Amino acid sequence: MTDPDAIVREVFGAAARVASRARLSGGASRETWSLDVIDAADRRHELVLRLGGTGDALADQIGGRAGGGPAGEAALLRDARRAGVPVPGVVAATDTYLIMTRVEGETIPRRILRDDLYREARPRLAAQCGQALAAIHRMPVPAGAVADPLRRWRDVLDLTGQPHPVFELAFRRLAGTRPAATGRVLVHGDFRNGNLIVGPEGVRAVLDWELAHAGDPLEDLGWLCVKAWRFGAAPPVGGFGHYDDLVGAYEKAGGHPVDRDALRWWETFGVLKWGVICVMQAMRHLRGGERSVELAAIGRRVCENEWDLLDMLD
Repeated sequence: MTDPDAIVREVFGAAARVASRARLSGGASRETWSLDVIDAADRRHELVLRLGGTGDALADQIGGRAGGGPAGEAALLRDARRAGVPVPGVVAATDTYLIMTRVEGETIPRRILRDDLYREARPRLAAQCGQALAAIHRMPVPAGAVADPLRRWRDVLDLTGQPHPVFELAFRRLAGTRPAATGRVLVHGDFRNGNLIVGPEGVRAVLDWELAHAGDPLEDLGWLCVKAWRFGAAPPVGGFGHYDDLVGAYEKAGGHPVDRDALRWWETFGVLKWGVICVMQAMRHLRGGERSVELAAIGRRVCENEWDLLDMLD
């Protein structure tokens, strides 16, 4: 089921109606709507509806590892709330949709990094992210062995059939300098500026859990520091903070001890991973899996990641 009106009637009853709706921008993998719903008792519910992605063989490669689909994401949100992570509340979920409470705030990184409304929040964000990540890494860990991240993304790149010498160099360099594992935790998989709801006081909610999986906790910290998520700002952590703020708050909140060289390895891996995802998303568009100008535009960012990788590998 993908019709918002039909979903609302299924969840709230036949008399419920959608008073207002807006398709939300961002999130190339799943369709997302902001809905105001009036139920049979004339109560208003401010909600967000996420639909399962259409996808293809390539899209499946970056699908959720900890649950999969909207129902799996809902289970993660419930676990996250119990662990103390700020997340939206789950209203209803099936294999095809997820309905959450709507958390007011900003998700657009350039506004978070530049608007006066978030001037006081910006210096706090890196530490708040460290605290949230420590809570995420206390969540129940999925059963099964931890997949080799280099092998996983090596396979994804091979599926695209596209030659990218810089990515090949990065895979080889990272394979030869791999640090010892820090631990085995539930990794969010896409914790970054753009997947956070921010208010004037700081982080209000962590979004987009579809890439969650078992892995090394430094994968999340390194991903947050990837240059693409700074959106043109100088500070290395999300464009709003510094390594010491992130790591200090993470460790103080009970996170794993962070080796700075290992963090640098995972940051480099994150740049490589994002570059491969950009290739993959472009292939979804070009091969007809999902025709989308947004996916095509993401494909144009491959060269940015190649440049960033060469800089980091120097």
